[in-house]
Amino acid sequence: QVQLVESGGGSVQAGGSLRLSCAGSGYAHCRGWFRQAPGKEREGVAAIYSARDNTYYTDSVVGRFTVSLDDYKKMLYLQMNNLKPEDTAMYYCAAVSGYFSSGRDCYDRLSEYNYWGQGTQVTVSS
Repeated sequence: QVQLVESGGGSVQAGGSLRLSCAGSGYAHCRGWFRQAPGKEREGVAAIYSARDNTYYTDSVVGRFTVSLDDYKKMLYLQMNNLKPEDTAMYYCAAVSGYFSSGRDCYDRLSEYNYWGQGTQVTVSS
């Protein structure tokens, strides 16, 4: 059983930064950050394959966001720099265990994630 609690959301102006944190109990092979904007489907932002510390990002955040995992502390982070209004969304951390091979594999199999946090709101104003 994995329990996840996000924190760190807020309101910033475009170009600003935020750091999201996700406290988790238990081990998971994959952990990821996802977001959902009003009227849109949930999308993957970044994922990390715990065994190899291997990461994958959606194209729109490459070079701006960094996902990291402190597996000892069971903490997942998302450092978000140069935020844009289109990054505005509810951000969720999630986890799943199973047969995965890479960060890209963890990212592609979004539908298999079975542990989710309650979400934290990120609002970016122009």
